[in-house]
Amino acid sequence: MLNFIIRGGPVMWPLLACSFISLTFIIDRVIFWTKVVRGRDRKLVDEVLEFAERGDYQKAIHLGGGSKDFIVRTLVCGLTHHHFSLSDALEMASGAEIKQMRKFLPILDTIITLSPLLGIFGTVLGIIKSFDLLGLAGIAEPGAVTAGIAQALITTATGLGIALLTLIPYNYFLSKVEDAATEIERYGTSLEIVHSKVSNMRQAPISEKQ
Repeated sequence: MLNFIIRGGPVMWPLLACSFISLTFIIDRVIFWTKVVRGRDRKLVDEVLEFAERGDYQKAIHLGGGSKDFIVRTLVCGLTHHHFSLSDALEMASGAEIKQMRKFLPILDTIITLSPLLGIFGTVLGIIKSFDLLGLAGIAEPGAVTAGIAQALITTATGLGIALLTLIPYNYFLSKVEDAATEIERYGTSLEIVHSKVSNMRQAPISEKQ
């Protein structure tokens, strides 16, 4: 392994750094999404919406308090601040949840782009080295020339490999974020509709008295 890295030239070190960073953040996101999946409680989401529809916001807030479900946390935040602006509170809470879900994804995206470029850079250095050796040794010593070509191939292959192995989990995590955002929007809209109904029902008796 060490010999392979040495043969690849100096560009292999930043490529190794990219692979280490990529692996670290991929593991972090796997752990994060495992916790998210385990924390989901669709029954609790329905119960919170049911109490909200009855107009019992305090019961809904108490029921959803401390939940590990990101939907419940978003709904509870909206209900907690419904006197000021339910929609703004939902938007703030959903933004915080999505931000947490997108954590490290820009770095993985950068590595997907950077790794092949570093590989191409190593390729260029290897070709330059090959031509330098060819000029010094001539055709009589082809072994000296192939060392530079090997360096070029190793860095290219490594850069592409890192990018490919990062791209698959990156797209998976990105799809999870998009699904979560869609779900938050759906339940948030449901809560806004429920809140509007409750507000209209509370105002109706006042209008009748007048």
